[in-house]
Amino acid sequence: MVAATWPGVDPAWSREIDVPSTSGLDVSGPDRAGTRRRWHILDNAAQLAERGLTPAGTLLCVHGNPTWSYLWRTLLAAGTDPAHPWRVVAVDQLDMGFSERTGTFRRLQDRIDDLGNLTDALGLTGPVVTVGHDWGGVISLGWALAHQDRLAGVVLTNTAVHQPAGVPIPAALRLALHPAVHRWGTTTSDAFLRVTHALAHPALDPAVRAAFMAPYRNARRRAGVGNFVADIPADASHPSYPALTAVAEGVRGLSVPALMLWGPRDPIFSDRYLKDLVGRLPHAQVHRFEGAGHLVAEDRNIADPIFTWLAEQVSDAPTAEPAALAAAEAAGTGPLWAPLTVLASGPDADQTAVAEMAPHGGASRSLSWRELHRRVTDLARGLSGAGVTAGTRVSLMVPPGVDLTVVLYACLRVGAVVVVADAGLGLRGLSRAVRGATPDVLIGIDKALATAAALGWEARRFSVRDLPAARRRILGVETSLERLGDPGAGDGAADDAGLPPVPAADSPAAVLFTSGSTGPAKGVRYTHRQLAAMRDTLAATLDLRPGTRLVAGFAPFALLGPALGAVSVTPDMDVTRPRTLTARALAAAAAAIGATVVFASPAALRNVLATRDTLTPEGRQALDAVELLLSAGAPVPRSLLEDLQDLVPAAELHTPYGMTEALPVTDINLAQIREAAADAAAGTVPGAGNGICVGRAVHGAELAVAPLVADGTAPGNRPVTDAGVTGEILVRAAHVKDSYDRLWLTQRESARTAGWHRTGDVGHLDAAGRLWVEGRMAHVVTAPGGVVTPVGAEQAIEALSGVGLAAVVGVGPAGTQAVAAVVETVPAVRKAEPAEPGLAGRVRAAARQAGVEVSAVLAVPAQPTDIRHNAKIDRTRLARWAGSVLAGGRPGTP
Repeated sequence: MVAATWPGVDPAWSREIDVPSTSGLDVSGPDRAGTRRRWHILDNAAQLAERGLTPAGTLLCVHGNPTWSYLWRTLLAAGTDPAHPWRVVAVDQLDMGFSERTGTFRRLQDRIDDLGNLTDALGLTGPVVTVGHDWGGVISLGWALAHQDRLAGVVLTNTAVHQPAGVPIPAALRLALHPAVHRWGTTTSDAFLRVTHALAHPALDPAVRAAFMAPYRNARRRAGVGNFVADIPADASHPSYPALTAVAEGVRGLSVPALMLWGPRDPIFSDRYLKDLVGRLPHAQVHRFEGAGHLVAEDRNIADPIFTWLAEQVSDAPTAEPAALAAAEAAGTGPLWAPLTVLASGPDADQTAVAEMAPHGGASRSLSWRELHRRVTDLARGLSGAGVTAGTRVSLMVPPGVDLTVVLYACLRVGAVVVVADAGLGLRGLSRAVRGATPDVLIGIDKALATAAALGWEARRFSVRDLPAARRRILGVETSLERLGDPGAGDGAADDAGLPPVPAADSPAAVLFTSGSTGPAKGVRYTHRQLAAMRDTLAATLDLRPGTRLVAGFAPFALLGPALGAVSVTPDMDVTRPRTLTARALAAAAAAIGATVVFASPAALRNVLATRDTLTPEGRQALDAVELLLSAGAPVPRSLLEDLQDLVPAAELHTPYGMTEALPVTDINLAQIREAAADAAAGTVPGAGNGICVGRAVHGAELAVAPLVADGTAPGNRPVTDAGVTGEILVRAAHVKDSYDRLWLTQRESARTAGWHRTGDVGHLDAAGRLWVEGRMAHVVTAPGGVVTPVGAEQAIEALSGVGLAAVVGVGPAGTQAVAAVVETVPAVRKAEPAEPGLAGRVRAAARQAGVEVSAVLAVPAQPTDIRHNAKIDRTRLARWAGSVLAGGRPGTP
């Protein structure tokens, strides 16, 4: 044992201790009473004492199989920081690491007892926070349940305490347990260790891998590895099953603070086990590190979040996460579905509420307000009877239209939490979102159910339509919305008879996923109160009221339509590809309901303009009747709005600004955009210019910024409203999200300015109270001459003839980045390459007029954009590509 050769370990931490054993294995015979076992531990207590630091408590860290105390070295180092001193005791379990090889087969309960013997010998009196991984997670929880008088909290990383009946244990463990493999794979050879170490993302440094292998150099020293695997309770007949069940059920009673840090890229402890743990410890803070796997402590920095959590949740003077915005008053007009009830019994009860378009024009299906309310109520009863109740997570994979509207409102009525991750995320992004949200039920069309079956998404499955028996078996479908929504022998009364109580305003209602345009899509949690506030904010800001007739070319607006009392129709298009909306399809949808309002993304509207020559006289007449056109989801150039005005001459053109976490934040119309541009050109309004003017705060919202500093961050927490101060945009309003789903660190960062949501966008306010968006915080360029925000220069470049979309990115190390402009040319260049000199000169000159010096100009046939909006440029990807090209690499495709 040579501690000095273990990277990241201070040799002073390493020590051995002889511990009296009370395990039945060690005291079962008269000649064995008083047996002592030698443990190896890593312990920073002496180092704390040397530095005169008094620890706030002890972290008791328990490894799994086949690791050892080395796994927790970053916690030991962090615990000696004077800012947050904690004693950290990382144990090597008996027969593991550098602890004694006992020659006995120690089962789960023996190991829980062993750990208790050690803590008694160490004199740990509390407060103690347990930290566990893998099988060590179960053992640490067993210790926690037996020592609640000392327990202050629990931290878990990729582990499991329960194996569902009828569900096989993970394939990797089944293989390791197979009689033909077990002894050779776990003990005779080091295969089990090597396979486990290979689960690190990124791969372990060779020196770190060698340190993990160090205690297990021969078969004798690996006997504990094999025994650990053999002690996994594959079913109820296993000797350790009762002990595991006792821990699993006992955990439900733990009320101490809990933190779960998870690597979802884990073939052993998948999100299924995280979901189970969250159900047993519902108060736990949870953070999933996307891309991390089984060895999450190696894949990510877990020390900082653990010590942050300790300071906020466990220390004597906790700093609570900011409370919900005090100004977030209860929505006064009832839950999201309230207008359906009112309209279903009013004078317009038999008028169309929601419609679907046929491929060649005309509405193919529709429901009146009375029929919609009846269908929602009947389906709510059916869902409730099928076990979909308060808190049940239901993933909806149904295209916008009648079916999605009915099932959405039915789920909300029974208190289920709807999970909306649309196909616009792409298959990979969609799969990541569904697995992360761990829905209990998946409701989908045939294609979605086939995808779920093929990709192994774990959830009960309901189809929209009744399926043949063979198809149901193949897809694992239990029932259908048709069956659940059938009033059957009842009178079909559209009232609350047989329904559960109306959900409380602050109970969870939805998990909505972001577009994934700036990283993996994030789940955003909303309560019923916040959804109702969103509806009311839109209604008050845009004067949307019952009787509005809405063509929704963007799925979220289609779902909000009935809540606003608006007649809603989705045009014939692929909602996952906005550019498939044609002028003819838009006009047909408008004609079908006599539309007064249109909502579509900028990409969709560009294609509408590109196909306007296909409009019939009737189509033009239908668009002439539109009174309000809304476009959002990505920046909307003034030139696009100017062109659209000719298409909808009677409409007021608005472009609200918002995000999944706060929809909407501001609003502006074309006349106000012209006014802002004039103010910027004249220089008469301080702060006007540099970016896209997105208008003033919507009804009930407030805006501020957290100022940027030289390194491109916004570390301060003081909201600033001074004109011309560039910083991260902050918003507070009753309709801002509740939190991010299972992303505790992300949520904490977004809410660190008390009472405000930090949007991740960068911009400034002008003296007239208008907000100017300058880009994303992640895309700020830190050049030698100072911080560069991209949007102002991009706008100037996009104004040039022959240029479509432009992106300004930073290349090179932070603080010394070169500014590169990547332009999409019109017509498109044949391949991505450095721009020809004439274009490059014009781009540099335009950027210089906006105050930005561009070092390099590259031309591409098309910018890489997000799938949902077809408009948000992936600047992070472009920056990597531009860096490679400018370093001499082959251009390829960005």
